[in-house]
Amino acid sequence: MHMADALLSPAVGGTMWVATAGTIFYCSKKVKQDLDDRKIPLMGVLGAFIFAAQMINFTIPATGSSGHLGGGLLLAILLGPYAAFLTIASVLVVQALFFADGGLLALGCNIFNLGVFPCFIAYPFIYKPIAGTNPTPLRIGIGATLGAIIGLQLGAAGVVLQTVASGISELPLSAFISVMLPIHLAIGLVEGLVTAAVVSFIWKSRPELLDLTAAARPLGDISLTKVIATLGVVTVITGGALSWFASSSPDGLEWSMFKVSGHEELEAPEKGIHHTLAVLQEKTSFLPDYGFKAGEPEAEGLVETASWPAVDSGTTTSGLVGGLMTLALALSIGLLFRKRSKTA
Repeated sequence: MHMADALLSPAVGGTMWVATAGTIFYCSKKVKQDLDDRKIPLMGVLGAFIFAAQMINFTIPATGSSGHLGGGLLLAILLGPYAAFLTIASVLVVQALFFADGGLLALGCNIFNLGVFPCFIAYPFIYKPIAGTNPTPLRIGIGATLGAIIGLQLGAAGVVLQTVASGISELPLSAFISVMLPIHLAIGLVEGLVTAAVVSFIWKSRPELLDLTAAARPLGDISLTKVIATLGVVTVITGGALSWFASSSPDGLEWSMFKVSGHEELEAPEKGIHHTLAVLQEKTSFLPDYGFKAGEPEAEGLVETASWPAVDSGTTTSGLVGGLMTLALALSIGLLFRKRSKTA
């Protein structure tokens, strides 16, 4: 559900940048006050895990569409909403700047849609009341599934409203929302099941982590070594190899756009802020679309037929490098606030 710049006017994109920057500032202040130093490594490895997991698009049967994990709800459950929002923002910044996944003008929208709704609505108002203070696998599953569905539905509605407010006539409100919400309902169901599986594993390994995070209390002396090591191994396997198995079908947003306009992508203006940001993104994205930059065109008749799984060194490199970059960025944010809190 990463929006491209072509879906937004400068006014709407700029407004969402301001809204997102304000949310980042607010979360930074809260994290500065409350961040438990023990969670900093977890922020890093979870950010890397979400980056790798988002590379895997799963097919939505009987639709011709695909979806991927959003990750905001999972982060909120394990880190609390404020650190979670900063972590998902780190993921999306790395994706946009270095992998050309989502536009730079649209970055504010993408962080808002994939961060605010799951972290500040789906988590406190849906997941926490259902999972409660004494979670069980069933309650975790129900809370995670409903939370993921609601969070993604709100995010999808946000995409539609931002696009309509931008005056994109090819995507009228009623037609666009009538396809966006149903397909993201299916995607949200899968995300909820994945979220429930990961949270259940951590609950079985370290139930104190969920309890203390839900209560916004320090972790004390509980060991997170096993959780961090396991997530690290899964991240490497996911980004390095499982990413080959990603569905080639268009994602929910592209699929919805095609259903309404007949095009999976729209053309951005060739002048102005759209062009300036597109040139900037082309310079910063050294692995665009999670692969090596195209070289010389292949000779006619030598182009290989696409296969599945798409075993590709560029994809593997993207998964590993992107995970490391997200790990470093999320860790840096945590360490920055730890330093400030100690010197305040």
